[in-house]
Amino acid sequence: MNVIEKNNVVIRFCGDSGDGMQLTGTMFSSLSAILGNEISTFPDFPAEIRAPQGTLGGVSGFQVNLGSADVHTPGDYADVLVAMNPAALKVNAKAVKKHGVIIVDIDSFGEKDLEKALYKTDNPFVELGLGEDMQIVPVALTSLTRESLKDSGMDNKSILRCKNMFALGVVCWLFERPIDKAVHFLEGKFGKKPDLLAANVRVLTDGFNYASNLHLSVSTFRVGATTELPHGTYTSINGNRATAWGLIAAAEKAAVRLFLGSYPITPATDIMQELAARKDVGAVVMQAEDEISGVCTAIGAAFGGCLAATSTSGPGLSLKSEAMGLAAIAELPFVLIDVQRGGPSTGMPTKTEQTDLLQAVFGRNGEAPLAVVAASDSANCFQYVYWAAKIALEHSTPVIFMSDTYLANGTSLWRLPKLADMPDIKPAYAPQQLAGHFNPALRDANLVRYWAPAGTEGMQHRNMGLERDSQLGTISTNPANHQVMTNLRAQKIANIAKSIPPLKVEGDADADTLLVGWGSTYGHLISAVKQLRKEGIKTALAHFNFICPLPLNTEDVLRSYKRVIVCELNNGQFARYLNGQFGGLTLERLNKVEGQPFKIQDIISKVKQ
Repeated sequence: MNVIEKNNVVIRFCGDSGDGMQLTGTMFSSLSAILGNEISTFPDFPAEIRAPQGTLGGVSGFQVNLGSADVHTPGDYADVLVAMNPAALKVNAKAVKKHGVIIVDIDSFGEKDLEKALYKTDNPFVELGLGEDMQIVPVALTSLTRESLKDSGMDNKSILRCKNMFALGVVCWLFERPIDKAVHFLEGKFGKKPDLLAANVRVLTDGFNYASNLHLSVSTFRVGATTELPHGTYTSINGNRATAWGLIAAAEKAAVRLFLGSYPITPATDIMQELAARKDVGAVVMQAEDEISGVCTAIGAAFGGCLAATSTSGPGLSLKSEAMGLAAIAELPFVLIDVQRGGPSTGMPTKTEQTDLLQAVFGRNGEAPLAVVAASDSANCFQYVYWAAKIALEHSTPVIFMSDTYLANGTSLWRLPKLADMPDIKPAYAPQQLAGHFNPALRDANLVRYWAPAGTEGMQHRNMGLERDSQLGTISTNPANHQVMTNLRAQKIANIAKSIPPLKVEGDADADTLLVGWGSTYGHLISAVKQLRKEGIKTALAHFNFICPLPLNTEDVLRSYKRVIVCELNNGQFARYLNGQFGGLTLERLNKVEGQPFKIQDIISKVKQ
């Protein structure tokens, strides 16, 4: 048997929404993480709850890139594709590398199956151009699963729902993954349903043994464990869970109560669900009746002394904008989490984009500046929502934390930090000497308005959405005072730049070309830079996590390169923002608005133009 040693391998599981592809992919990626591989995943599924079985619109996919080093993205193209039906094969055929392996459930390739997937011939492989440069591995997944569970007493529908485990067993053999770890995952998922657990374990084992006994593929793949990771405890984590845990850590570090007031919305709902399950660490969650109520409960919690947060996506961000203006003029600390998704209105709710940037920075009536922070991979959602909370509490401002569907649902290998090693968070509490004569206009040397949570003895005050006198804190309609207050609030946000890290440049110090990105494009951009440098093309990368205010050295960095290419999943919002901040910059743009992440090769081609 031929064994192919590889630094990294990309696998894509695809089938109907009911075929369990998300579970299969999650189990395989988690298993790989346990075995010491770096991982990056990309769940890609339709918005429909259940499209007609076997149709193109119902195809659900899960892609994982596992490797021994430098795994920053789920990969452009798959080495191995597992397709549970003809529709899944048709949608994903172009995502497979030359000489790749395609495993199909041949039982599902009947005449009616081909018809539902809109094939024009009775040979889907030839029709899709999958010739001799591909290794097609037909496996009778359906009938073999039936045979495996024929004595289980389960009905046919329940039996067929287990065929994804047979496929997982085959893939575990193909990549030399021990199935005992996979059994452990099944015990965690089906532990309270012993009959279902036993069925899935049997099918998984039979799939592994079937592939091993028949040597289904001419080669198996071996991917070594990474040796580059620092010592510590690791787990795989998706962006939404990392965000929830980051808020918990920030509340603990600041010694305040965590409150989340939210309304369910794809793809942010998992944050609320994760925090609702964390009452053991003091998290308080309120599911409001709508988006506006959610943000208003958070503002109330901030007035009451909590680390307050609300989670949403683009449509909810629009609805919350008036209340965000209230928080900005009242100068209250809380975090709004925006998990971006595709399109205006309902758009494409399960697809990814970076199209909320200008709304986050400017999308409020009046001059209502606030801070904006963005994560750049699934794991560092923890780190940057923690930074968002730190900025909110230390600078008495609402902060928008930006993630997106790609980060929220994707997983990365994550090293669990120690709370003692996290940056201190020191809320801007009013000094005790102000007791008895406190008012909401009082500030520190950085113009940060002092925070006196409701009930603080001797610091009774009113806070509101009306403009207040810059000295007394009382209601004021004086024109000159309004100018003063507008300038104060803007300068307070600008001063945050003094407390955030400078912009870091990666790659060649003497490069002429600088790639610029923000948020979730980091993995694709750094992968492109590394590939270009291997080819002898000097390239550098400046990637932004702090959006408003920008790091203090931003202009110096941008003006020090002959060619600057801004890459983002929108039609150029960050490029426009940078030009608005500095002016006179010559910025090239690479933009994509397809609901999908960049391909590394697209970035490389742009640089080579």
